[in-house]
Amino acid sequence: MRILSFPAQQTLHHVLTGKFKAPSPQWKHELFNLNDYELFVVTEGTLYLRYNEEDFTVKAEEYLLLPPCGAWRQGFKEAYSSFYWLHFSVPSPNDDVTCHSKNIAENTFTIPQTQTIPKIEKMVVLMKQLQDSVKNNYPTITLDAMTTSIITELYGQLCLNEPMKTKSLSQKQIYSDIIDYIQLNISKNIKVLDIATHFAYNEKYLSHLFEKVSGITLKQHIIQRKMEAANFMLTDTNTSITDIAKSVGFADSHNFSRAYKRFSGLTPSEYRNTFAKRLLNDK
Repeated sequence: MRILSFPAQQTLHHVLTGKFKAPSPQWKHELFNLNDYELFVVTEGTLYLRYNEEDFTVKAEEYLLLPPCGAWRQGFKEAYSSFYWLHFSVPSPNDDVTCHSKNIAENTFTIPQTQTIPKIEKMVVLMKQLQDSVKNNYPTITLDAMTTSIITELYGQLCLNEPMKTKSLSQKQIYSDIIDYIQLNISKNIKVLDIATHFAYNEKYLSHLFEKVSGITLKQHIIQRKMEAANFMLTDTNTSITDIAKSVGFADSHNFSRAYKRFSGLTPSEYRNTFAKRLLNDK
């Protein structure tokens, strides 16, 4: 897998950003030349894209990073997809690093060209916030800082996943099973005891094991995942707050709003209104 390298002590430059929603399942990406970096964050469907003589199949909750190698990108297969996209540049691009990844310079950080996004909700929220800032004519320095934040957030998420490689197979399996269980039951009032009972483990043992692997308690992780799912719906959909509350396992919007404010410092309405603008593109 190709690895892309970025400067660790310099701000990336925002060029253009938006959200795309395919008009039909027969959509295919048009032929475009790429003169800067491009990040795709796919939220629905599958993106089939050919670039620099390589075919990429990017599914929902995955990303794709393309470097500016003087090549054209275009779709190679029809399919419905919806994704956020971001064009950006680096202060002093190095062709050997960005296009071929043969030499990794000092004071850089590296990101695989494509992979699953561990916490796509956070990425979508940041992309939405950047779009809101563009629509409100924020200064270039702000847009550049937010662009850098998006790329480094992706890097940070991937880094946090790295320690899992050192865990035993059984620990990885239990951790993955718990994550999947929470995701599948996000609309329920999940308790640690419910998870322990489901997997036939002692509650304290399972909590200790999860914290050892992830660095946070299982209870903290449950509320974090619920709030991240809520953030996604507040920024990327027009779903009512009452329905969002139900979809993340709260009995009513009052309890949800109280928990949300404890978590984020804002009410759900305040959060939604703060980032109310979105850039939609159909090309």
